[in-house]
Amino acid sequence: MKDISRRGLIFGGATLGGLGLLFGVQRVLSSAFADDEPTPTSDDPTPVTVIRFSDAGERIGPISEPRVRKTKQEWKKQLTPLSYDVARRAGTEWAFSGELDKQYSPGLYRCICCGNALFDSSAKFDSGTGWPSFWKPIADKNVYEHKDISLGMVRREVLCKLCDAHLGHVFTDGPEPTGLRYCMNSVALRFIPRPSASSRPAGSNT
Repeated sequence: MKDISRRGLIFGGATLGGLGLLFGVQRVLSSAFADDEPTPTSDDPTPVTVIRFSDAGERIGPISEPRVRKTKQEWKKQLTPLSYDVARRAGTEWAFSGELDKQYSPGLYRCICCGNALFDSSAKFDSGTGWPSFWKPIADKNVYEHKDISLGMVRREVLCKLCDAHLGHVFTDGPEPTGLRYCMNSVALRFIPRPSASSRPAGSNT
């Protein structure tokens, strides 16, 4: 029985290690071969509508504004090399390396590129994958999905609605009530701690 348990632990550790290596290789390859344009972008000049939230997580309401567009040089000046690689070139940080993986304090998660509100701490959970995970975005209008067929798999890439920043992927193995797992990169997010007096969860997910 002890041998079976030991083999299970070894196999599980090897599996997690293999996944971390796989996504690490993906990050290196994306850095080497990705083009210099954001992923993917829309040429539609029509303004997009997103839901604004205060730093305290309070819903302000919908706002229509042009997509955020910057040159490669402007993004590189604003972002760290890793944030640029992930957010603007669809890279992936190493599993368990992100500083927000184990962050569970009340607060708001904004896009590192444009400040768009993306997730609230009330929807965060420990998925054990090594990446910050949420069971819903703070507002459906603030993100969008794109089919990703890299690595020989079909996945749903999650991007910021306002600036097209790559955030991560969404999977269907999350907890109730949505059953979804928004697996995000720490370096694509900026965490805004919520004052204790305003620790209530964010409002409507519309």
